[in-house]
Amino acid sequence: MSARDTIIDALAPAQAAPRPTLHGYWRSSASYRVRIGLGLKAIGWDDVHVSLVADGGQHRTPAWTARNPMQQVPLLAIEHEPGLVVDLVQSVAILEYLEERFPDPPLLPSCAYLRARIRACVEIVNSGVQPLQNLAVLEAIKSLGGDTQAFARAANEKGLGALEAEAEKSHTRFLVGDTPTLADVFLVPQVYSARRFGADLSRFPRVVEIDARCNELTAFAAAHPDRQPDAPKTA
Repeated sequence: MSARDTIIDALAPAQAAPRPTLHGYWRSSASYRVRIGLGLKAIGWDDVHVSLVADGGQHRTPAWTARNPMQQVPLLAIEHEPGLVVDLVQSVAILEYLEERFPDPPLLPSCAYLRARIRACVEIVNSGVQPLQNLAVLEAIKSLGGDTQAFARAANEKGLGALEAEAEKSHTRFLVGDTPTLADVFLVPQVYSARRFGADLSRFPRVVEIDARCNELTAFAAAHPDRQPDAPKTA
């Protein structure tokens, strides 16, 4: 059993229903989000690793395409009702499902205004940053002779700038509020990606502060890509 699995088992209470299965990739930021959400909800899960690089990309196989025609990760297989296991795709949809089905602890507050602000932060990341740095887009840019690192770095810095403004508006411990919300679930994986692409994080002190505070929490720490069983082992 890995160190991450030990943490997950400690977080998760005994469940009558079968554990959900998360099909994902260690460095996928969308998979990272779902791992955080499951951890915050104290839902234990099993992993199936779908490599985006091995065998030409396991997400491109006919078997995987039949389950997710977008050829992406993550996919959460979960028992929706007794005897009925469903496949859920797209991290926003998965996390909204978990929020509705397992509302405690809440990742969206009761206030409609705050929920809207949180969802705005989610979309800054989900539609405004992450698609511009995903593997398919960077491969296309490379094929056209572009600088993939510079392109991804610029997208990350623009998005983090918007999140920094949101954080400055809030003056709270987390991005929107004093407890973690879906805004933080999307923030932390994006900061990880920004570091990978060499973004200048000194420009975003509140974002860095909130990221560090989140990573002090077990659910965030356990979800970190380097702690996943399919992460490359370093010497």
